[in-house]
Amino acid sequence: LIQSGKAYSAYTVKDGGLVEAVYKMAFGNEIGVAFDDALTLNDLVEKNFGHIIVEVDSAEVVAGYENVRIIASTNEEKAVSYKGEKVTLDDAYEINCAPLESVYPTTAKAPTTEVRTGDCNERGKMFASKKYDEVNVVIPVFPGTNCEFDSKRAFEKAGAKVQLVLIRNKTEEDIKKSVDELEEAIHNAQIMMLPGGFSAGDEPEGSGKFIATVLRNPRLKAAIDDLLDNREGLMIGICNGFQALVKLGLLPHGHIKDMSKDDPTLTFNTIGRHLSQMVTTRVSSVKSPWLANVELGDEHIIPISHGEGRFVAPKEVLDQLIDNGQVAFQYVDPNGNVTMESPYNPNGSMYGIEGIVSEDGRVLGKMGHSERQGENRDLNIYGEMDQKLFEAGVKYFKGE
Repeated sequence: LIQSGKAYSAYTVKDGGLVEAVYKMAFGNEIGVAFDDALTLNDLVEKNFGHIIVEVDSAEVVAGYENVRIIASTNEEKAVSYKGEKVTLDDAYEINCAPLESVYPTTAKAPTTEVRTGDCNERGKMFASKKYDEVNVVIPVFPGTNCEFDSKRAFEKAGAKVQLVLIRNKTEEDIKKSVDELEEAIHNAQIMMLPGGFSAGDEPEGSGKFIATVLRNPRLKAAIDDLLDNREGLMIGICNGFQALVKLGLLPHGHIKDMSKDDPTLTFNTIGRHLSQMVTTRVSSVKSPWLANVELGDEHIIPISHGEGRFVAPKEVLDQLIDNGQVAFQYVDPNGNVTMESPYNPNGSMYGIEGIVSEDGRVLGKMGHSERQGENRDLNIYGEMDQKLFEAGVKYFKGE
């Protein structure tokens, strides 16, 4: 039924029986459900582990199947009803979250309500001076990285050739060989990407430090300088990769430098724990070749998964980033307004900043996982999800 497109959704019955399963199915898109009056209360709560609830157009779809019964019908009421009694989905969701709200809160109080919206419609240099028939991308894979295959797939879909370089650190000889391999790969690439994950378990005392330490190796630093300064190369870092770019100074400055007390950083979410959810972000600047395929004000729904995604900096630095057109993406609420309000701004980032670019626009860092793409992904979430960042990066070198 799923493969033929006749099943809209499916879910297995667990400890709470039919009533729990149906409510959880209904919460996501706020689809109302009316249980069949022929069901007994025992039918609703019986622990029929492994039974599958399937949502289909009509009873005709499952006609002829054995061991199938109709338990309910969907509607637009945003409530679940049974024998004349009704509970709204909002009330049920609040009840569902209440037991652990004091332990694992679903929202956090914003540290401030102050925001500024980026509004840079200036396009920077959109194409490299030298054109390439084949664009090479290097993605170093550090211990703890977990987004390398998604990232590789996204670039290959965009028409690039991708080399993954595994950073091995069990022995001193492993480290030397890894540096040799990565140095050569950077010299052969036009684009370098730092993927997401939890490098070195986000230790010691914060994420991205291991990646930054490795890339400060004099030979790797020289290779990155050559890529950016002499060959008009591009860099992108997502999630853990963004954290590393900031700790390297590549963001917002565009070159590797020691961090100062006034530099931006990414720190722990205000809610005090890891978050995994969908967010809506707004394009607040197009001053980068990475942003060639989006327009100012475009909104995208992007998955996030991080514990340290809160972008912080002194107010004068934040204002400078806005004024320079370096704030690429900002979190917005359902009305499209840049916000500090949780859960729309999931981590408490100042000015709602989700991603920034370097002064010349060729280095991009962001928290949202734009690389997590695929035709069977997030089918019940509506809105534009593909920012076409990877296609833009390849186009920068191919000139097309």
